[in-house]
Amino acid sequence: MSTTGRDLARRLRLLLALGTAATLVLFLAYRGVHDDTVPLSTASAPGILAVDTARSAMRDAHQVVEDSGPEGDISGEFHTRVSVAQQSLALAASENVTGLAGRHDLQTVTGLIAVYSAWVDRRGREPDGSPLRAAYLHYAEKVLGLEAEPGTDGDIMSRLEALRAEQLREAGRQAAFPWQLWLGWGTVAVLYAALCGALLETQRFLRRRFRRPVHLRLLAATAVCALGVPVLAWYTFSAHRAMTGSLADVRVPREDPDTIPDVADEVQHALADAGFWASLSDWVLLGGAVVVALTVWGLWPRIAEYRFRGPR
Repeated sequence: MSTTGRDLARRLRLLLALGTAATLVLFLAYRGVHDDTVPLSTASAPGILAVDTARSAMRDAHQVVEDSGPEGDISGEFHTRVSVAQQSLALAASENVTGLAGRHDLQTVTGLIAVYSAWVDRRGREPDGSPLRAAYLHYAEKVLGLEAEPGTDGDIMSRLEALRAEQLREAGRQAAFPWQLWLGWGTVAVLYAALCGALLETQRFLRRRFRRPVHLRLLAATAVCALGVPVLAWYTFSAHRAMTGSLADVRVPREDPDTIPDVADEVQHALADAGFWASLSDWVLLGGAVVVALTVWGLWPRIAEYRFRGPR
């Protein structure tokens, strides 16, 4: 009695199991990395740089106040700098990096900036020689907190520093490659090798039994598997490298406002393909379905022949 039919059915079941498992694990492992590339490039990194811009603008605004001397005559540059800080905080709020708590902190900081500006304006409206000028400047400096004591968290600069630290933690989580992802990609490698090996072994089996040099459908399934997984792995490596590089770029606070646009351009350039990388996750499922379909299409006609042929 010929066992070819049973051998083919057993190989088909093995290939279907390996193909399905490899597809699902690859999909989850790929999404585990690339689901965070777009948020990092479009929200987290810009949000951190927006806070840096606000911090720098408030320092510049207070420098204008200090340069005005005892007279307290501030130029329009002060209000321009304050406006830049408020616009940057509005941008950081729109990015919504740290959720509801972050938006609440930004609203609080915006209110404190209004209080700070009010103290500075009141100082400027006092007549020359008024002792209230020094008092109002002191109140403004307390609200701003440029020289706050360690542990102070109620002034503008301390709150911005705390908010930046929270945003940076979120960006670090997005750019991380934890053990779960290492396990996922290790499993992908094992399943990928097993699937390619099973496809090649099935090709050799068919060539021996049916004396055909090439079975095109199984060859196509092998090609999709052999080429698709390494390409997706390379994109994942490129994405992770770009994410860690971008995180390193924004980790150090930028005190000079002129350097912030350069850092933003570097991050945007490094993660320019983030959307494309992330969009390929849907093609993982399609590619897996193609491999499974080609496998069934290649083996089922042979299995059907032996099913109806009966024992020899």
